[in-house]
Amino acid sequence: MAVHEHPHRSSGFRLPSFRRNRSASASAESAEPLAHTARAYAFASLRLLTGFVFLWAFLDKTFGFGYATRAGNGWIDGGSPTKGFLGSVAAGPMEATFHSWAGDAWADWLFMLGLLGIGVALMAGVALRFAALAGAVMMALMWIAEWPPAKHLSDGSPSMSTNPFVDYHVVYAVVLIALAAACAGDTLGLGRLWARLPFVGRNRRLR
Repeated sequence: MAVHEHPHRSSGFRLPSFRRNRSASASAESAEPLAHTARAYAFASLRLLTGFVFLWAFLDKTFGFGYATRAGNGWIDGGSPTKGFLGSVAAGPMEATFHSWAGDAWADWLFMLGLLGIGVALMAGVALRFAALAGAVMMALMWIAEWPPAKHLSDGSPSMSTNPFVDYHVVYAVVLIALAAACAGDTLGLGRLWARLPFVGRNRRLR
């Protein structure tokens, strides 16, 4: 009996197929823009929320909305934005210094302009590097004023500190630096337009 080879029988040797690899690579490439967009919007959202924190603090201390600042005790009513906070410092190496600054006009103006400037910069998405620097300095001073490492206040009472190093001031400072590094003002902000201004182009630190 004659044996005939089946015309569709495989020879047992096949070239490797790259179709699946090409498909996986195309999927990864298409996912990259989506991931980049998601990160951009996440940073933009964080920027807007953080900016509102600073801007609201300025508005409440200025007009006395009854939250952190009682009604009738706002800055426009003659109240001092720094007297209560700095005057109540009860721990740390700068306790006496902060007490001497409490209620001074220069301290009030510097603090309030800082809150306003940082808040507006974050909300608009411009000058984020300068805002990060100013905000980090402000947060560092407020951290020293609260002095989380202290277990007891100067009068011996418990400080109620929950962490000897990382508190919300440290977190805010890191957030500000991260927003500036990520150019978070380019999404949902005026960052790109700001970067095209001639004086910003000549001085990248204003970016």
